[in-house]
Amino acid sequence: MNPGMTDPHPKPPAAKALFVRLIARDGKDSEVERFLRDGLRAVIDEPETSTWYAVRFGPRDFAIFDTFPGDAGRQAHLSGQVGRALMARAAELFDVAPEIGHAEVLAFKLPGESGQVRDETSGD
Repeated sequence: MNPGMTDPHPKPPAAKALFVRLIARDGKDSEVERFLRDGLRAVIDEPETSTWYAVRFGPRDFAIFDTFPGDAGRQAHLSGQVGRALMARAAELFDVAPEIGHAEVLAFKLPGESGQVRDETSGD
């Protein structure tokens, strides 16, 4: 693209996502909650992590959901501080190993921006 021209299809801030369901071991729910709350400090410094949520569904049932503009940001996050710590502490904190689901974002709403994500493979 020539300098000064705008991209007719700019990269959305949320095109790729991760979803990780976490089931805490008996008696480890407080530690898992603390681990997830403390993780915020690390992901704030990740420029390619657009959104990051640590959520609790029940007494031992947690999840992480995050979005990225592309695969590079998603991979950087997985190999970042929280991703490494999650895998290092998995046997201690969780009943089963965290299953990391990779997803494609179809549409998003963020403060000041929303839209549908273009499917680059189909040319749409």
